[in-house]
This record gives sequence, C-alpha cells and structure tokens, in this order.
Amino acid sequence: MKNSELNQRRQNATPRGIGVMCGFYAERAENATLWDVEGREVIDFAAGIAVLNTGHRHPRLVEAIEKQLKAFTHTAYQIVPYEGYVSLAERINERAPIEGPVKTAFFTTGAEAVENAVKIARASTRRPGIITFSGAFHGRTFMTMALTGKVAPYKLGFGPFPGSVFHARYPNDLHGVSVEQALESLEYLFKADIAPDQVAAIVLEPIQGEGGFNVAPPEFFSALRQICDQHGILLIADEVQTGFARTGKLFAMEHYPVKADLITMAKSLAGGMPLSAVAGRAEVMDAPAPGGLGGTYAGNPLAIASAHAVLDVIDDEKLCQRANELGAQLKEVLEQVQSKAIAQVRGLGSMIAIEFNDPATGKPSPDITRDVQQAALEQGLLLLTCGVYGNVIRFLYPLTIPQAQFTQALNILKQVLPR
Repeated sequence: MKNSELNQRRQNATPRGIGVMCGFYAERAENATLWDVEGREVIDFAAGIAVLNTGHRHPRLVEAIEKQLKAFTHTAYQIVPYEGYVSLAERINERAPIEGPVKTAFFTTGAEAVENAVKIARASTRRPGIITFSGAFHGRTFMTMALTGKVAPYKLGFGPFPGSVFHARYPNDLHGVSVEQALESLEYLFKADIAPDQVAAIVLEPIQGEGGFNVAPPEFFSALRQICDQHGILLIADEVQTGFARTGKLFAMEHYPVKADLITMAKSLAGGMPLSAVAGRAEVMDAPAPGGLGGTYAGNPLAIASAHAVLDVIDDEKLCQRANELGAQLKEVLEQVQSKAIAQVRGLGSMIAIEFNDPATGKPSPDITRDVQQAALEQGLLLLTCGVYGNVIRFLYPLTIPQAQFTQALNILKQVLPR
C-alpha cells in the first residue's frame, strides 16, 4: 500500500473541510514513534494534538482497555452505571484545583465538555452571558465556535453563531496587549455590550492552545478572580490542552494563585480514548436538573478504564517532573539559536512554543514557520503550527519519550531552525 494511493482515495471519499496536514498514513505507533504504511519512521512531536502525554499505546493503558473490553463495552452510564465512572470522578475531585467540595461529570470530546460547562454555568447563575478572549480556541460546535476567538479556518462560512457571547482581549506583550489593556477591554464590554450582572461565566485557557501557547500572567488570573467574585460570575478554566502533566503540573491552574469554579478537560485525560470531563464546585455542578447532563457515549467504560491508567502512569512515572525536565532541555536549545526570525520562546513545563517574525518587516511570518515545519518533517520530525497568524510552532511530544530519541529530535531542530 502506498501513501499516494491512500491520498487519492481520501480525496475521493472525504470532504475537503476535513483538513489533513500529513501526506503519509499511519500504520502503527509506539510511545513517541509513528510508522507509515511504507515503513517510514517519524518522531511524533504532535501526539494527536496533545492527546498522548502518556505516548502511543502505553502498556498499562492497553492492559486496562483490554481488561474492560472483556467485561463490557457500553451500557450508557445514565441507564446502567458502573463503578469505574464513579471512582474516576472521585480521583479527579481529589486533585482538581477547585475550592471546596468538587463534583465531576464525564463526556466525550473537549468541545462537549466546554458546552456542558456553559450549560452548568447558566443553570447555576440564571444568566445568559459568556465572555471569552481573542485568540481562544474552544471547539468546533456552534457554541464553541462562538466562544473561539480565531476566525480562520474554524468559523469561516458557518455563522450566525449563538448569541450572548463576547470577546475581550487576551494579554500578549509580544503583540502589544498588556494585562492592564486586557482588563480594560473586559471593563469596556461591561459598559458597551453586557452588564456584569448578566454574565454567567468568563471562560479562558490558562495557556492558549491554538492561539499560540500564550501564557496567562498570574496577575491577570488574580484580577479575573476578583472581578468574578465582585459580580457573581463563574470562572471557567479550559484545560482541554493544558491538563494532565503537560505544563509540569497535573493541571495548569496549579501554577496560579487563584482557583477556577469549573475546569474542562479532555485530550490526554484518557491517552487516546475519547473522554472529556467538567469538574467544578459541587453546588455549581448540581445546578442542572437530573437528565440535563449526559450523553449516550459520555463516560464510555473503555475510555474510563484508560483514564484510570493515565493517572497511574502520570504518578508512577513522575510525568509532571519529566515535563519540566524535557521542557527545560527544549527551551535551552531554542534559546541558543541566534536568529532575528525568532520573536519569542515561551511556555510552561513541556507546553513550549516558538514564534517567528519576518526579520525584514518584524511582522508575523507563517512562511518561515511552514518552512521549519516542512524541513523537520523531511528529517523525520513531526511538528504542529498554531497562532492567530499561523507563525508559531508548538511542541507536544509524549512525556514518556525516551531521552535518546528526544535528543535526536533536538538535533533535528538545531538543523532546521533559521539562523
């Protein structure tokens, strides 16, 4: 079987709206390595878009899934419940950085988690308004497209979107948005678009994912917490991409001096199995009436079993510590490169990104970014781009990657980064 043959079949069988980055097709994978159908080996620094913090096919995840497969695959939790769902909720409740008693509900995708967080917030506050931020990515459903602060390609041609959603500016010093300016934009929304007593929740990513791995300053989160407390607004942290050891903590919110009321999670929660969750203050989570939350596949038993194994692996293999160690090595390499094209290296733990500008104009350069991505792929290293301008490369290697392979990847980066 050839990649070219499969590519032709894909074009004939699937719509162009499903954008596909790579021209090769996966045949098998192990930890941080992919092999395509022609036998080519690739170091995976994409990890299924931050889904595989524990790597491809971790033996403990495979074992947990196989064990559950032999018991039962599906009952629909809200029809016939099972212990694994309850015990996983208990484990997350113990560790989620949320004040007071916590409850957790499981769903299937990240977008589904965010949508349900909005539902819960509206049910709890009896208010309609949701505020999110420029550069945000929260999903591809209609509500999460409305929340998303990036037009292309996610919102093109799909409007109109649900109402009562407003965007403030996200702090970004590199692009001239200070914390003070971001907060002023929020206050302006309260004067121009929606009164604060009509806002149910403020939703933000502690570190923006698709927006370019922009890290929210601690003082920004502290100010948001104060505003939310003043006006009875809920603070929702979207940790779909930042969760489960990626930033050097189990949750990115552990880096901040304040706590959110609700946290959404997905991606690496179940190590490749479709599972998402909303954890929150118990009295807030209990606001929807029975039957208001759920879904046919929400909290699928196989995914739940895998998530239990993920938490075990993160603890037993010390992946939070490993994230910090690998991230420090990566940052050292990126910061050693002397190039006027490199605008900034940033991130926490192993959620690291590098942003490129045109040396002649100082403006964002998606061309340089694509050139680096393509050159790396030609040498067997898979990288992802992101950012509002498409000029950022993000690094999402499995945290279980062997040191020798990580060093090999760093050597490839040294060769392909602009000088």
